[in-house]
Amino acid sequence: MECQHAAVGALSWALLLGGAAYLLKQTRSPARYGRYLAAGGRSCPARLAWFLQEVPALLLPLLMLTGDRAESTGDRTGRTLLLGTFVLHYFHRSLIYAVLTRGRPVPLPIVLSAATFCSLNGFLQAHHLLHCARFQHTWLRDARLAAGFLLFMVGMIINIHSDHILRGLRRPGETVYRIPHGGMFQFVSGANFLGEILEWGGYALASWSLPATAFAFFTVCSIGPRAYQHHRDYQERFEDYPRNRKALIPLVL
Repeated sequence: MECQHAAVGALSWALLLGGAAYLLKQTRSPARYGRYLAAGGRSCPARLAWFLQEVPALLLPLLMLTGDRAESTGDRTGRTLLLGTFVLHYFHRSLIYAVLTRGRPVPLPIVLSAATFCSLNGFLQAHHLLHCARFQHTWLRDARLAAGFLLFMVGMIINIHSDHILRGLRRPGETVYRIPHGGMFQFVSGANFLGEILEWGGYALASWSLPATAFAFFTVCSIGPRAYQHHRDYQERFEDYPRNRKALIPLVL
């Protein structure tokens, strides 16, 4: 399959502009799901919602990868490794996190919009890596690739561990909120968000491409404000909330 440069460029810029617009929107009001969900409206059970909205970003790249008949070369190896990090995240999100979550029901419009985003972004990242990206034979020894993979894995560990801590705050069937402790929650209120931002920052560094950078930027714009909103909510909800804990960036913000 030939590289669709126009589609890759259009989708990448859509992520950049859409991320900026979403950031602006969230400065006025938080996205209406989770603890900010208003009463009423049709919702989907949390486990089913997370599966449905995340699984397109797992299945599309896998289908495109299995249908790719390119020869096995160093260039292909690098592209497959990079796509593997993307698939690894969404394997965990759609097949493990979705089963374990104890979150609130998710509004249907949120599920539909998230599934659409994951479908388009899954296609964008997979198509670019499999059919557009070209890496030199020395790329597997490049410092950007090594640093990016390391950052991705550190972020994924933080993300998974933080989700584990949050799940432990609730018994099955509960929807109450308690103060999280341990791991990166000792430093920031949005430890799970910090982990995911580090993941996609590492992915962008390793890929060194517009589509990956646009996705990392969109991630910061979409969940960065949510970390601040959670931080403020914790402070208002609990009088004994740790005063030295930041929202997203340890010791800074």
